[in-house]
Amino acid sequence: MSSLAQSFEFVDLPDAYFDEIETRFAPLTAQARRLVDLTIRSEADEADVAEAAELLRRANDLLERRTRPFAAGVRFNASGRAANWGNAAVGLRNAIAPPMQTRHGDDGVVRASLHLGAAYEGPPRHVHGGVSALLLDHLMGETASQFKRFTATGTLTLRYVAPLPLGPVELEGRIVSEEGRKIRVHASIAGGAGVAVEADGLFIVPRDAA
Repeated sequence: MSSLAQSFEFVDLPDAYFDEIETRFAPLTAQARRLVDLTIRSEADEADVAEAAELLRRANDLLERRTRPFAAGVRFNASGRAANWGNAAVGLRNAIAPPMQTRHGDDGVVRASLHLGAAYEGPPRHVHGGVSALLLDHLMGETASQFKRFTATGTLTLRYVAPLPLGPVELEGRIVSEEGRKIRVHASIAGGAGVAVEADGLFIVPRDAA
């Protein structure tokens, strides 16, 4: 089995366990995400910044009392409930993640709506191109897998059509073709002025997961 596939960990735990952990950490993650935004935009004076840093040090010491040895990985149970809490695009416990929530439509299109603020800036007042690539890669991976099979990105080709302003954005992805273990996906990310980035990707079902 590939090392990537091994990072998916089965746990013999009920859905209520996942609900409880998400409820426990959601307020913390929301405040951490707010902190990231305010650290960028704040014009606080030296004393307030120093006090905030000390409060954060104390918070970090509390959280460090019990930690996993490395990354969170993905844990799932017998009912199919999965915890992808550390994911950089959609992790519910990752303050770096926007986060993005995907919707799988009956028409086969996978969509997502989200708001990208100051933490995702590249060119002034516009989204960093790498952030667009991250979100598209994740959405396209979900489009390819349909939550029914494990897929990995083979190639990802991006066309930056126009700058993407910070603020609300929309993503869409759809499967173009399937041939054996190869799935081709087309997707786009758009802002208020229309489509900013288009992407075509080849996703592979690993041989040991086929």
